[in-house]
Amino acid sequence: MKKFLLLGILCLGCEGCSTIPAEAQHDLLGLSRSDLVACAGVPDQDETRDDQEVLVWKIEKSGRGSFSISAPLDISMTINTSGACHVIASVRDGKVARLAYTGPSSTWQGKDAACEPVLRACVIPAVK
Repeated sequence: MKKFLLLGILCLGCEGCSTIPAEAQHDLLGLSRSDLVACAGVPDQDETRDDQEVLVWKIEKSGRGSFSISAPLDISMTINTSGACHVIASVRDGKVARLAYTGPSSTWQGKDAACEPVLRACVIPAVK
C-alpha cells in the first residue's frame, strides 16, 4: 500500500512536468513563420486555405510498453510511456495566430507532453 501511495504522489507531481506545450500556445503567438520553422523544424504537412497557412508536425512517441500497478479494492493504475501528437499551427500574414494539439498526447509527463519534442527549441531558447 505504501508503494501505491508513493507512486500516486509521484504521478501527481509529474502531471506538471512538461509545461512546454502549454507555454508554447501563448509564447509562440505572433512568431514569424520562418522563426517557427527554424525552431520547430520543417512541418510534415503545409496547406493554405482562406488566406491562412496551416502547418502540421506529426509525432509518434513510442515507449517500451507501460507500467501497471494494482492495489486492493480493485484500484489499478497504468502509466503509458508512448503518445502521439499533431502540432497544428495556423499562420496568418506570416505570423503564428494559433497553436493546437490533437491525438492521444498525454503521457506520464503530463497533458500534451508527447508534443514537447517539436516545441522545445521554440520555448526554451538555446543557451549561448
